Amino acid sequence: MKTILEHATEILLLLFMSITFLQSGLDKITDWSGNISWLKDHFAKTPLKNIVPFMVGTVLITEVVAGFLCLAGIYLLVSKNDATIGFYGAVLSCVTLLMLLFGQRVAKDYEGAKTIAVYFIPAIFLVFLLQ
Repeated sequence: MKTILEHATEILLLLFMSITFLQSGLDKITDWSGNISWLKDHFAKTPLKNIVPFMVGTVLITEVVAGFLCLAGIYLLVSKNDATIGFYGAVLSCVTLLMLLFGQRVAKDYEGAKTIAVYFIPAIFLVFLLQ
């Protein structure tokens, strides 16, 4: 219990990242065609228009891996007071968000890019806390 209280901020942020990325990954898996269709339209006037499935697959993999690393990070932080895996999850979360931000900026979806920035703030703070 003492470890949980000592690392409450880190645990809550790791849980936030886990929920964010595992839910997003699950959405991509369960509605692959809908996501691809929407994103092909979203990127239709950009140089990325022909690689949408590749981009979605790449983001899907990084989201799911980041989500599971963050979950494992919670377990290891609480059970062994080891932040290493959580740190890797936090860093991968930031990389994933940067990929998403890049896509939003290329598509000139500035409102979407602002939303990504809102997620990036706790993610980068988590990296800072776990260093």
